[in-house]
Amino acid sequence: MTIELRMPALSPTMETGTLAKWLVKVGDTVESGTIMAEIETDKATMEFESIDDGVIGKILVADGAENIPVGTLIAVLLEEGEDLSAADAITADPIAKTPNAEAPAPTTPVAVTPVIEQKPVAKSAPAPMVSGNKTDRLFASPLAKRIAQQNGYDISQISGSGPHGRIVKSDVENYTPSAATNVAMQCISGDAPYVEIKLSNMRKTIAKRLTESKQTVPHFYLGVDIELDNLMAARKQLNSLSDDYKISVNDFVIRACALALIKVPEANVQFHGDVMRQFNRADISVAVAIEGGLITPVVRGADQKGLRAISDEVKDLAKRAHEGKLMPEDYSGGTFSISNLGMMGVKQFQAVINPPQAAILAIGAGEQRAIVKNGELTVATVMSVNLACDHRAIDGAGGANYLAAVKMFLEQPSTMLL
Repeated sequence: MTIELRMPALSPTMETGTLAKWLVKVGDTVESGTIMAEIETDKATMEFESIDDGVIGKILVADGAENIPVGTLIAVLLEEGEDLSAADAITADPIAKTPNAEAPAPTTPVAVTPVIEQKPVAKSAPAPMVSGNKTDRLFASPLAKRIAQQNGYDISQISGSGPHGRIVKSDVENYTPSAATNVAMQCISGDAPYVEIKLSNMRKTIAKRLTESKQTVPHFYLGVDIELDNLMAARKQLNSLSDDYKISVNDFVIRACALALIKVPEANVQFHGDVMRQFNRADISVAVAIEGGLITPVVRGADQKGLRAISDEVKDLAKRAHEGKLMPEDYSGGTFSISNLGMMGVKQFQAVINPPQAAILAIGAGEQRAIVKNGELTVATVMSVNLACDHRAIDGAGGANYLAAVKMFLEQPSTMLL
């Protein structure tokens, strides 16, 4: 009996996906655990494994097909003893016949920081197609293919330096397309030249959810300045004790935000229609900018972890985010978000809430400023932060109490030990 292989839901928010590349062809024998295809979700490129043993009887969706809804029939697996002719009568779902067919976008918003400028690029060429038993195999890592697509490169024009000519990340980063190709694909409107950039699944999702968040969530904003001199002294002392770790200001911020959520539980909430959920643990979503957008890996139970544990976890999550290796459980959930653009020199900004979360803290750069203390003018290292709150779940007083707790923990870092 034939086994239907359907587009899987590879992330909690996935409703459609792009079938980036088949790694098997018709007639290939597969076992449980065999990697059959690479599928791009709104978050990352992930591998699609077989859960059954059998023979690939028919491939119904070609490489590069986009916006394929979850549950769409994409291939047929034959059980032992079945002939390839058993799959002849099976046809593709209507949506799968049109690679660029539009499908409804996801409705659950993700964390959003101000949009990072993306340089203009040309349209990307479609990936090689697979048909029947013939295939034009192009060996490239998922990360290399994603970077090539985001930059509008024809990956078939890139030479691979990996094993057996496999195209890797460095090959794409070092590739320079011919100027003639770029000029030929430019469009002119009046006096302003431009190139069209094909949106990735991630960018489409960010655009959709950012709009929904601002339209459906009543934001209000609170700001406060935080003196960092005590924190900087504590950080310097901790980092001088060992070369095995390097605590950042952001690590202190994550722990302070987590402890403040426990101290002010009315800020550790989510709005769900006629009920609110108040959490007993602080799971902090940390916005990380990656190629083509951003993702928010979660430090779970940050209130129960020390600075070194938080530092190690954030570094690991950020590394895997840039490599496209995060699993859905790494970035789903979270009770509160932070977005730090201080390291990029931004003094202050307002971030957009990540529903169903009810708040997000925007972190600016620490800088020396002139302040008045005890009636005298002095200089201190000061950082501006802004809290965006969902007014359906958090009132002004609750948001102010939360910010006061964050300020207390950061200005007196020894209190984080209590």
